[in-house]
Amino acid sequence: MAPGAMRTALNALSDARPVPYWLDDPGRPAALPALTGDEHCDLLVVGGGYSGLWTALLAKERDPERDVVLIEGREAGWAASGRNGGFCSASLTHGFSNGLARWPDELHRLEELGERNLDAIEAAAARYGIDCAFERTGEIDVATEPYQVAELRERYEEATALGFTGLELLDRDAVRAEVDSPTFLGGLWDRRGVAMLHPAKLAWGLKRACQELGVRIYEHTRGLELARVRPRDGSASGVRSGVARSSGVRSRGARPGAARSSGVRSGVSRSGAGMAVRTPHGRVFARRVALGTNVFPSLVRRVRPYTVPVYDYALMTEPLTEDQLAAVGWRNRQGLGDSANQFHYFRITFDHRILWGGYDAVYPYGGRLSAGLDHRPETYRKLATHFFTCFPQLTGVRFSHEWGGAIDTCSRFSAFFGTAYDGQVAYAAGYTGLGVGATRFGADVMLDLLAGERTERTELEMVRSKPLPFPPEPAAWAGIGLTKWSLARADARGGRRNAWLRTMDRLGLGFDS
Repeated sequence: MAPGAMRTALNALSDARPVPYWLDDPGRPAALPALTGDEHCDLLVVGGGYSGLWTALLAKERDPERDVVLIEGREAGWAASGRNGGFCSASLTHGFSNGLARWPDELHRLEELGERNLDAIEAAAARYGIDCAFERTGEIDVATEPYQVAELRERYEEATALGFTGLELLDRDAVRAEVDSPTFLGGLWDRRGVAMLHPAKLAWGLKRACQELGVRIYEHTRGLELARVRPRDGSASGVRSGVARSSGVRSRGARPGAARSSGVRSGVSRSGAGMAVRTPHGRVFARRVALGTNVFPSLVRRVRPYTVPVYDYALMTEPLTEDQLAAVGWRNRQGLGDSANQFHYFRITFDHRILWGGYDAVYPYGGRLSAGLDHRPETYRKLATHFFTCFPQLTGVRFSHEWGGAIDTCSRFSAFFGTAYDGQVAYAAGYTGLGVGATRFGADVMLDLLAGERTERTELEMVRSKPLPFPPEPAAWAGIGLTKWSLARADARGGRRNAWLRTMDRLGLGFDS
């Protein structure tokens, strides 16, 4: 890195606050009380991010009489739901190409379901008065190398041949007319398939909507252990007071109150059995449990090998002046992402800041989750230099915020689903960075599975199949490290994938943030 570029980056970062911009908001709601003692409900939702909040909300919309409790280890939206870039995509498959490679026979149905899901998110924001700056501006995938121009054209032609519309191929002049960077050589604009929003305000709005429908939410209430209730006396085997055997499950959630559902005693269902989740200061007995813990270790242990945590980092600039805005254009406010393997994502906010994130995807050995990994100064410096390479006309702009967080990654890049305990527990995980929109679909899937219903969602091969699990350590560390090195090498060699990456492609294995 040239000394001048490093000085520019360091100056721009000198006053950045090490906190997620979205969470650094005076409108952030106060934390709700933790659970103390025992609770009883029809449905317990573990996790107060998008996955859990959508599940609780949709459960009440389906059946207003259903008694729903949600527990969250910190505060609603505290983890990935309040730290992401605010790209809300219709894609359920982590993009068209990944969906075509994995589920070609049902891609049209998956795309249709994804479009309906995004429409439903927009409608819910309007219906519940969720002021999350929702803008249906679309996203442009930009090419910054000649080989990427060819790849975007190939993707456009493939999608068009299959009857998909809504994509616009942009040449160099056309993409720079939208957002001006000397590094842009072309682009592919999905005009309707992506919305920009304020991610934390979406989570907070969903939390409020859940409360208004009668969901009892307890924050600072970690789910420690899951067990089946004994039908005879309503006790739960293995659920005791004391230190958790299962650590690290920090869910996310909202508020106590409201009446308990009649006929649900000690979590025992009409079939004679139920579930119980132990928390630090109490227990929740429920007929059904939906797990939306995502990156945090699942309470169903056999699910854990299917995901690994990947730390992702982002910067936010100070508000741009009128002259600076004019220098970059960006009048249509699309989200952008470059087409490299180690990619950047970037967007302009409602208050004229630029969010710039991505590139580094950091896997901690053993899947260790730690608050210390939420910040990585060497990545911030790297991101800042890349920003000024992309937008040299913004030299002198300073960054106000820098932050990171963990994403749940699975080997097929898109969510997987399942049940445990004879269908009394459902889970969804593995969204791999595209969970802002897809978690609502996943919530519907979990509710379908818990109801034992055959629906157009549960009949999907995507829903019925699982990704390949990650190997145990040290094989996971070695394999992920080799994959990251190979991806960086491909970026430097015109996109040419080496033997390792070609083998991973054939096996359907991947690593991505």
